[in-house]
Amino acid sequence: MMKNKVQLITYADRITGQDINALTTLLNGPLHGVFGGVHLLPFYNPIDGSDAGFDPIDHSAVDERIGTWQDIQVLGTGYDLMADLIVNHVSTQSFQFQDVLEKGKASPFWDLFLTKEDVFPNGMSDAEQKAIYRPRPGSCFTPMPCGDGQTYDFWTTFTDSQIDINVKVAAGVAYLNNVLTKFSANNVNIIRLDAAGYAIKQAGTNCFMLDKTFDYLDKLSAQANALGMETIAEIHSHYQTQVDVAKRVNMVYDFALPPLILHSLFTNNSDALVKWLNISPRNCLTVLDTHDGIGIIDAGPMGDKPGLLNAAQIDNLVETIHANSNNQSRQATGAAASNVDLYQVNCTYYNALGANDFDYLVARAIQFFAPGVPQVYYGGLFAAENDMALLAKSNVGRDINRPYLDADIIAQSLAKPVVQGLLKLIEIRNTHSAFAGGFSVEGDNNRCALKWLLNDSEIVLKVNFARREALIIERTGNEQILTSLNDLLN
Repeated sequence: MMKNKVQLITYADRITGQDINALTTLLNGPLHGVFGGVHLLPFYNPIDGSDAGFDPIDHSAVDERIGTWQDIQVLGTGYDLMADLIVNHVSTQSFQFQDVLEKGKASPFWDLFLTKEDVFPNGMSDAEQKAIYRPRPGSCFTPMPCGDGQTYDFWTTFTDSQIDINVKVAAGVAYLNNVLTKFSANNVNIIRLDAAGYAIKQAGTNCFMLDKTFDYLDKLSAQANALGMETIAEIHSHYQTQVDVAKRVNMVYDFALPPLILHSLFTNNSDALVKWLNISPRNCLTVLDTHDGIGIIDAGPMGDKPGLLNAAQIDNLVETIHANSNNQSRQATGAAASNVDLYQVNCTYYNALGANDFDYLVARAIQFFAPGVPQVYYGGLFAAENDMALLAKSNVGRDINRPYLDADIIAQSLAKPVVQGLLKLIEIRNTHSAFAGGFSVEGDNNRCALKWLLNDSEIVLKVNFARREALIIERTGNEQILTSLNDLLN
């Protein structure tokens, strides 16, 4: 069972400048006692593909430049350890797909990959193609010539270097089974089901989060549970989808929370946030920032479904992020940086808030008091600012929030008042007994109060957005402790 303590999200190499062992040393040294678990972002071969490891050439191998499976075992001995099961796709450079390119249908790996013909054996109409949901503009098919003299349209939901897996056939099942078994044998106890919402395709649908997708998630979760691992579904979609998915898996991400907190701080209005916290899944992980951009779609409308925020509010949210970051986020979002996700803004959360220390601590406090187990991204842990040099070098939008750190940078960052304040908030979240109790929220207009209660132990976060006041109240019996978030910066 996952510990109810704050977790770290990080790449092994980007946080330390070194490897998995260096990460373990950091967690047991300068960050001793801070985190109960680690989401170790892709450590597979290679870590530096076109999508920073989310396009594995070999999903079952640790990139030897950063360590071995033995190093993974050691890290997982002291911490909850989460790894990504990349359900939907594999790199075009994988030996399996390279064999397909060489031999076409004669390859023993032909069945592993999904083609247009697999889903549309009788051809696909324009209407059917337009109905397919893709998080980027353009076609989800890439024609590729093979050694048998034929050109086939392969499914490429994300990029033409990531080929979709046919998870319905024996080859696809065996491929994912191999990875799951490897995880289970090496102290990985939590599986993040990456891009799972796209895994099942069916003609005449939008090929995203279908009824059959829910059935597939049920089976995949049961399989992981049988191996002693919990599953987390990673799905960016309409907020009601998260509520529905939460009923089918061990846990989901609360991706609606980050934009709603920004909205509250930008507009001094908590109505949308309070509405969401009253109905949000309780079996969730909470984040503000991740290795991806700041999700927007999760709080907004989708088709004819109203969102927690309306279209005008979403537009204001995005434009305020751009303004707060001095338009750095605009340079990293969309086609401007070869990154054309339709649902994310690329920016550090700290810069999205205009590098305002108090607002950043308020955002983190709300995250920690919201239902779920909190995760803090390594860039957010150190209140990192947008890495414009890395963005200019790579022209990959998400790299603006994927900095390379080292021991000196970490030491300097740990001395910053905002980081010290964040560490104090993490300590409160990790140690107060009331966070194992019941949650309630109230508020309207410019204020909100988030409360946890367990027997005679209570902790409350009160925020007045208009006055920029935030107070943590701890009560045990007749004793009361008051902590102003402003004081945490001193």
